[in-house]
Amino acid sequence: MAKQNPETLGLMPPEIQVIRQRMGREPNWVEWGIFSLNWSEHCSYKTSKPFLKMLPRTGPGVVVGPGQNAGVIDLGNGWAVAFKVESHNHPSAIEPFHGAATGVGGIIRDILSMGARPIALLDSLRFGDPYTWRTRWLLSGVVSGIGFYGNSIGVPTVGGEVRFGPDYQENPLVNAMCIGLVRLEGLKQAVTGKPGNLLILAGAPTGKDGIHGATFASIDLIGPEEEKRPNVQIGDPFYGKLLIEATLEALEIPGIVGLQDLGAGGLSTAPPEMARRSGTGIELDLSQVPLRTPQMTPYEIVLSESQERMVLAVQPGVEEQVLAVYRKWGLEAQVIGRVIEDPVYRVRFGKEVVADLPMDLLLDGVDEVPQGPIGSLSTGSATSTHTNPHRITPQPSTWADLLLDLLQDPDIASKRWVYEQYDWSVQTRSVVGPGKGDGAVLWLKGTKQAVVATMDGNWRWTSVSPYEGAVRIVLEAACNLVAHGAKPLGITDCLNFANPQEAPTLQEFEQVIQGLRDAALALGIPVVSGNVSFYNQSETRRIPPTPVVGMVGLLEDLERMPQANFAQPGNRVYLWGSPQADLGGSVYQWRYQGTLGEFRKPITKEEVVRILHALLEAIHRGWIRSAHDVSEGGILVAIAEMAIQGSYGLEIPAMDPDPAFWLGEAPGRWIVEISPRDAHLVEDFARQRGVPLRFLGTVQADPHLSLSGQTISLDRLRDAYERTFPGFFEGRDASTQ
Repeated sequence: MAKQNPETLGLMPPEIQVIRQRMGREPNWVEWGIFSLNWSEHCSYKTSKPFLKMLPRTGPGVVVGPGQNAGVIDLGNGWAVAFKVESHNHPSAIEPFHGAATGVGGIIRDILSMGARPIALLDSLRFGDPYTWRTRWLLSGVVSGIGFYGNSIGVPTVGGEVRFGPDYQENPLVNAMCIGLVRLEGLKQAVTGKPGNLLILAGAPTGKDGIHGATFASIDLIGPEEEKRPNVQIGDPFYGKLLIEATLEALEIPGIVGLQDLGAGGLSTAPPEMARRSGTGIELDLSQVPLRTPQMTPYEIVLSESQERMVLAVQPGVEEQVLAVYRKWGLEAQVIGRVIEDPVYRVRFGKEVVADLPMDLLLDGVDEVPQGPIGSLSTGSATSTHTNPHRITPQPSTWADLLLDLLQDPDIASKRWVYEQYDWSVQTRSVVGPGKGDGAVLWLKGTKQAVVATMDGNWRWTSVSPYEGAVRIVLEAACNLVAHGAKPLGITDCLNFANPQEAPTLQEFEQVIQGLRDAALALGIPVVSGNVSFYNQSETRRIPPTPVVGMVGLLEDLERMPQANFAQPGNRVYLWGSPQADLGGSVYQWRYQGTLGEFRKPITKEEVVRILHALLEAIHRGWIRSAHDVSEGGILVAIAEMAIQGSYGLEIPAMDPDPAFWLGEAPGRWIVEISPRDAHLVEDFARQRGVPLRFLGTVQADPHLSLSGQTISLDRLRDAYERTFPGFFEGRDASTQ
């Protein structure tokens, strides 16, 4: 029999050499497989780990920071919020429906493994040219997969974003964020506890799907797609729902020490990770694993990434109670191993030892492999696009026509077609649903409080400047929360990049990390969880640096939350924040000039934070009737969105001819509505706090938007805003109509 080559599993020659030297023998094929998963970029973070240490991880309220399945922040009154974001990019490029569905299932189980009940999902999606058949196929499949899993499992999809760019044509991005609530006394972590504790595998039976999924996520997406289909897992949301309820019930049994979702790598990665946190070893017996496919080999069992599975570490004596709970819910449950003192990962199949690996080598040995300096890395052949290769739209000559055209841009247009496929009201917590505001607002039942959450990213900003773009994205997320009156508490991030073995990618990655760090420090909030997704590129295209920031905040009093639409005729409408903004990286620049341009000057982080906190105080004082963050499309689009969401119009008597004021994009600016009786109080307050405040116009009962005498009905605005996404699937190019 020909000798099998571990390079075919994704291991690099220097890594293979270190493994052989440290082992002092030739590993068998099961051991090579286990190494390949644990040493993959997706699981080991071997390239990104030194950079990620730069991010702030601690702060007020942090209960659990990075290194566990999710970050956890104390909300007060005995409750905590658990949250994290994950990517499922490569699987979604091959099988968009199943790739997206299993991404949702995986992030839900990450939250569950903290002992938290999952209460909400958000997603951040990137696709290529929306007027091509491939993008329509991917978009339709991904949205259907997210809706299928989330709707079936009973966890609402409450927000997110969808953006388009030419360099995502072959490599779409599917990032999913989950939020959960947990009582502090019920919090769990992924640990094994003391030697002698038992390991239980619970959930769905194990099959052959998803084998080497983490390896698949750690290479460029190059080659025949059919060859990669076996790496895509198949999820079952009905098993997932049973697993949630069974696990939450089982966690009421004293003696459950820790638990972890079987995600990337399956049994090859999760039990060793749990053991490392407790300083122990693990011994498994694969012959005890319940199988969906008969006669699976030990290699297939230990590497399988079958979905809806959980590993629990329990004290001896409670295992029968735990097994009984899972079996009552119709799930498989079996003791498959034990915690040992010897720091090894020992895998048996009955009496036969099929793998025996030192824990330190398995989990940390990859850090011993020499990494070349950035300058010695490949320059790469794939490129990113900084000019619009598909379509440059002629710029309309009037403000009214310009606004109608911008509202049809795919990045600005209504995403109703997307979110109407999601059940966002299940669990009855959603105060503000998708498309209705700047963030998702989730009621903490029995209180006046709510958790507010958002996901934000902007590839145009980070293409102009990875550092400055990352700063702006973090601040933009905070601005979304503040528009609802919520104080930002913490960050989770999903860092999507191309091949890290190429110097441009690694340089961009370092600059983005520095930007995230500096913005988080300016806000005074930590990064408590996250995910890195490399190798998002094809032979010709590399995605631009695409950090996505998930952020949660706490709204103390729902009764003081501003509306997202104009509230009452006669109220005064202002721009809160700097009148200065950039056209660089804006939708306007990209759509009408076909380039990204440059930032005129860096954002002053401290200034944005100061203005942000002043707005929070004004909201808490009850002065702000409605508020909307100014983002894509600038002030002009923000005003239109506030009008579209309600039934009242706005009259702006005079418009500055400078397009940068009306169409520029920069964080730290909001459209706010104030009643006439509070106007002088707010104006005095803003003056005292040094907050720029500019009067724009007055809310009108007449359902029209008046721009320097040019009048547009709200019905016409809504039609322009709503038509784009349905048009993708009707073969209609909204931008030309």
